[in-house]
Amino acid sequence: MQPIVGIVGCGIMGRGIAQIAILAGAQVHLFDVSPGAANAAHSALNATFDTLVAKGRLEAGQTAAAMSRLLACASIDQLAPCNVIVEAIVEDLTAKKALFVELETIVATDTILATNTSSLSVTAIAAGCAHPQRVAGFHFFNPVPLMKIVEVIGGLLTAPRVVEQLLALGTAWGHVAVRAKDTPGFIVNHAGRGFGTEGLRILAEGTTSIAGLDRILRDCAEFKLGPCELMDMTGLDVSHPVMESIYRQYFEEPRFRPQGLTRQMLTAGLLGKKSGRGFYTYDTAGKKITESEITPEPVAPTSQPIWISNAQPALAALVRPMLASGVLLDAGERPAADTLCIVTPLGEDCTTCAVREGLDPARTIAIDALFDSPHHHVLMTNPATRPDTVAQACLRFGHAGARISVLRDSAGLVTQRVVAHIVNIACEIAQQGIAIPADIDRAVVLGLGYPRGPLAWGDAIGAPIVLTILNNLVAQSGDARYRPSPWLQRRAQLQLSLLHLEQ
Repeated sequence: MQPIVGIVGCGIMGRGIAQIAILAGAQVHLFDVSPGAANAAHSALNATFDTLVAKGRLEAGQTAAAMSRLLACASIDQLAPCNVIVEAIVEDLTAKKALFVELETIVATDTILATNTSSLSVTAIAAGCAHPQRVAGFHFFNPVPLMKIVEVIGGLLTAPRVVEQLLALGTAWGHVAVRAKDTPGFIVNHAGRGFGTEGLRILAEGTTSIAGLDRILRDCAEFKLGPCELMDMTGLDVSHPVMESIYRQYFEEPRFRPQGLTRQMLTAGLLGKKSGRGFYTYDTAGKKITESEITPEPVAPTSQPIWISNAQPALAALVRPMLASGVLLDAGERPAADTLCIVTPLGEDCTTCAVREGLDPARTIAIDALFDSPHHHVLMTNPATRPDTVAQACLRFGHAGARISVLRDSAGLVTQRVVAHIVNIACEIAQQGIAIPADIDRAVVLGLGYPRGPLAWGDAIGAPIVLTILNNLVAQSGDARYRPSPWLQRRAQLQLSLLHLEQ
């Protein structure tokens, strides 16, 4: 039997939670402190259902029955019969604590008080309550009807039965309900720190352009949006404060370190799509204005052979099929004097590979063979690489319409370091027991839209390879940001899946 649910806060989030609840059969009491807001939300939901019926996604009888279970309350006292209260008000600790203290004077002593907070401590919200054991997090994502994930968070004093009841309720409402500890960012916002912050660090190093960064991660790692596109869509007034907040809440943990660029953009009002300009510029209809790409001057092919380093044999084998047919290969153990040299770094830069292997840096180019698309090859120069070397490498790899991106020298190129960073953060979430491995992957795929769960992704790449990338990034940068999680280190050494949970 569905409980009677009170929802406090009639914004987009509150309405979305009400929508899935009444469709699942729950009776919902909707309240907002703003006069008329509950009635307006009632009307808005009715209009939403009319639209869904017109599109054939719901039946008229189904929506009529759902709306009959929705009560717009004029007074907070009308929440008294509720078994569960879901708070979806402003993200402010003082306001949430005051609301829960007030609700405790109205509802029964066994009524669950659930907060939809995305970034505040559940323990802190419960601290002012007479019965903190009944307070828990119930974190949905916007838009609620489409984002089929809800995080259930127990505070330090939350009773286990409360967490279990909310897990069951989230499942009954058609969502994947995952359990998380009360830590900054919970699962999804915690796991999402690697994508944007590492992308910004790559930009800060001058490795590639904004458009180049986004394009590489879309094409070669299959993200739906690049990090700059995503931040423009979300708005820097939302995404940058979250980056700073989680960094501060984790006592300046290097893995979550933001970059100064987004703080400057926020100060300048370059918020993204909502302001017409962010990383990109948008027209009045909100469409991105694409700048024309600079087409390099055509160069004549030469008969210069290509030598592929065998320092990483598995990667070297992947490079050969990328080349245009008819390209001469230098099969010697060492390259001839006029040969174009190709290296395949794992978490290193082109300079390090060239020096270690005793190659002429002027004739040496790196390629990302680990993350490659048949339609997009990513090359990387070193400071000594000659322009004619770059031109000939682009010619040999850019056949059949394949796009070529050329990076400035950078440890880990682009995709290697971004994906390894994402996998490592997920490993640390598992190490800290914030959530079980399977729930981490489910939450990230559903909450962030990544092409796969980070732990399964690490398995697909190979945990030892991810570990190698991170160790090399630490060695080259000296930055604790890239230090490998013990969860990753141990499973890589024992050849266990990153999803493996100790018995």
